[in-house]
Amino acid sequence: MNGETTGNGETATSCAEQRHEIRTQDLPISCPMPNTSDWNAHPRVYLELAGSGEALCPYCGTLYVLIDDKV
Repeated sequence: MNGETTGNGETATSCAEQRHEIRTQDLPISCPMPNTSDWNAHPRVYLELAGSGEALCPYCGTLYVLIDDKV
């Protein structure tokens, strides 16, 4: 795994991970995430997680899932 540590102690990996679990404190979300090793893998796109709590990056297909709003 190719990753770096984020400010909250978690490891952020490149777009190759294909799934990121997101917390409300991490919003807004862009892909690629600026704290990943492949931050310049494709043009940055901001993703909307409202409604379903999930979003797919249109460039690399990485799935972002909001996990702390679920009961």
